[in-house]
Amino acid sequence: MARPVHDPRRAPTARRLLDAAELEFARDGFEAARLEDVARDAGIHRPSLLHHFPSKEALYAAVVARSFAALGAALAGTIAAPGPFDRRLERLVRAFARFVDARPSLARVVLREVLGEGGPGREILLAEVAPLLGRVERFVRREGRNHIRPLLPVRAALVDTAVALLTRAASGDLRRPLWGASDAAWPVARSLFLKETAR
Repeated sequence: MARPVHDPRRAPTARRLLDAAELEFARDGFEAARLEDVARDAGIHRPSLLHHFPSKEALYAAVVARSFAALGAALAGTIAAPGPFDRRLERLVRAFARFVDARPSLARVVLREVLGEGGPGREILLAEVAPLLGRVERFVRREGRNHIRPLLPVRAALVDTAVALLTRAASGDLRRPLWGASDAAWPVARSLFLKETAR
């Protein structure tokens, strides 16, 4: 069998595998997802997939790690940007919303793990999400101490905001009938986090 001709316009194999796997895991969940289907969707055969990722668990871990590394980079830029706290918080909420809206399959993967019991991604999500959530929480507490609502349970408010945006992104054709046509992510987050005088 002849080796495939390298096409510089085609994405590298590992990236194609991760993209295909994210869609497969989102659609079918970890248990039902099949490596054969991931390999086919990436345009290769299963043995080639196993050359890049030796198991379904390794592929799943790579999908989650890649996604949260990209999310972390996107959010870090908004946290570090100059400006008043309310504008930085707004950029943070909008950056998260854009990220999950562009990756509804990732939103489905995360929600499956949050709702599932004992899935393989729970430890991965804890390892990836908890540090990222901690960074955002420290930013809100440190920079927003004079702007956020008194006694606000910051971590819970952050998780509630994230879960709402993940659910919205994962909802597919239910999004518009349930959430409406406008993007209310920031107005809702603003009313949750900021004191009246800070709005």
